[in-house]
Amino acid sequence: MGKQITALKAQKRNHQRVNVYLDGEFAFGLSRIVAAWLQVGQELSEEKIAELKVEDELEFAYQRAIRFIGYRMRSVTEVHQFLNQQGIDSVVIENVIDRLEKNSLLDDLSFARMWIENRNEFRPRSHRMLAIELKQKGIHSDIISLILEKTTSEEALAYSAAKNQVRKYKHLEWQEFRKKLGSFLARRGFYYSIINPVVDQVWAERDLERHGVDRDLVP
Repeated sequence: MGKQITALKAQKRNHQRVNVYLDGEFAFGLSRIVAAWLQVGQELSEEKIAELKVEDELEFAYQRAIRFIGYRMRSVTEVHQFLNQQGIDSVVIENVIDRLEKNSLLDDLSFARMWIENRNEFRPRSHRMLAIELKQKGIHSDIISLILEKTTSEEALAYSAAKNQVRKYKHLEWQEFRKKLGSFLARRGFYYSIINPVVDQVWAERDLERHGVDRDLVP
């Protein structure tokens, strides 16, 4: 014989959760979504109670994941690690990740594409460095290779990174300029076979700009 629901009350501290009272006593709390179909007077078997608790655990974990990916796009591995740190059962985590993927809220291919586009625009770095970063995010090597095949060339990325940085070195002489800009590009993962011609090109452009300004100032 089951137990009868005698009251359903919204929690004072969290209105998205409902306290369920069975036979006049508090029994457990549920998310509002899981409790939506419950009614006062309804009888619940032990099996149904267990089922509701499992559904609540899944919904709780899912909402945690939704908030986590709400700040920025995440990889599957990042979501898995986050939920694991919250003490959520591994079976529940896999269920949540599957649900997120089916709802197109979690996709490693889209994540990798977004990550590289963001890096290329704001902090350009080598393909090698991009691959390392994506591997750290748990992205499969096949996805990394696929995305990197379609991204900007190493030479173009090195040039873009150099142009973003060169204003900091505009007053330096050639030797110091070459040393600092070369070291900067090396830290971004570029090989010297790419660094050297880029540094030469940026220096030449800077030199032309400086002489151009000087000529304009001549009466």
